[in-house]
Amino acid sequence: MRIRAVRLDELGLLQDIERAAGECFRDIGMPEIADDEPLPREELARYQETGLAWAAVDDTDAPRAYLIAERVDGNLHVEQVSVHPDSARRGIGRSLLERLAVRATTEGAPALTLTTFTEVPWNAPYYERCGFRSLDPGALTPGLREIWDREAEHGLRRWPRTVMRRPL
Repeated sequence: MRIRAVRLDELGLLQDIERAAGECFRDIGMPEIADDEPLPREELARYQETGLAWAAVDDTDAPRAYLIAERVDGNLHVEQVSVHPDSARRGIGRSLLERLAVRATTEGAPALTLTTFTEVPWNAPYYERCGFRSLDPGALTPGLREIWDREAEHGLRRWPRTVMRRPL
């Protein structure tokens, strides 16, 4: 699959990918995550407009996966990465992370960061294989602390979560 910038007319497709990818959470007893709505188009557009939204596209140029990121405390923070289940287990998520790492290096950012579930196999264990390591809560930068607290307000810490960092 080829990776390219997300186009504004594809934001609805990104929402569809996230809904489809979220269904696997239902199978592991996390239906609330599966039922959580994707980011609104207006919010997705903000990532696209800042140049921090990429899609992995098939031979017909249709998005099958996407990654959006934001700048947090000098690093690039993965806000969301979703792969449609029909395209899973092909290294697409890793390729999107590598594309973000190239961008971060170009910008002089020292690391990638993200937050994720610790006990979901395709979350923290997967990101560890991609070079991320969990941060001690006391080591969170102000921006990461804000994200961490916002996730708690949203109810995401009902399940074990962590903040992870990958030095570049």
